[in-house]
Amino acid sequence: MDRYLVVMLGAAVGGLARYVAGTAIMEKYGGAFPLGTVVINVTGSFLIGVLMTLLTERWQTHPNWRLFLVVGVLGGYTTFSSFEYETLQTMRRGGPGIALLNVVGSVALGYAAVWLGAWVAGRS
Repeated sequence: MDRYLVVMLGAAVGGLARYVAGTAIMEKYGGAFPLGTVVINVTGSFLIGVLMTLLTERWQTHPNWRLFLVVGVLGGYTTFSSFEYETLQTMRRGGPGIALLNVVGSVALGYAAVWLGAWVAGRS
């Protein structure tokens, strides 16, 4: 039962972090492009690269740390479903170029971020 509580608490932390970061980014930079979601997805990708490398290859930790940090916090923080909906809304508003930029940019930058995170954490 404690595993469920660990994931739930992590998801609450991640969800709050997503809301605070996304709101702050959009208030500062605004516009038609969903920059807040892109930043959250890219930073979440970087963090999952770091954490999974550290938790599975470098450190010997209790399994609940992975559940809390990766499944909970990052699961609550990253916003793939928001990304998909915002892309749909961008397309509906007549912005197929911006929608395509959002998809390609998020996937490419997210992959680069997860690779970089794993590389950073894997260095001796």
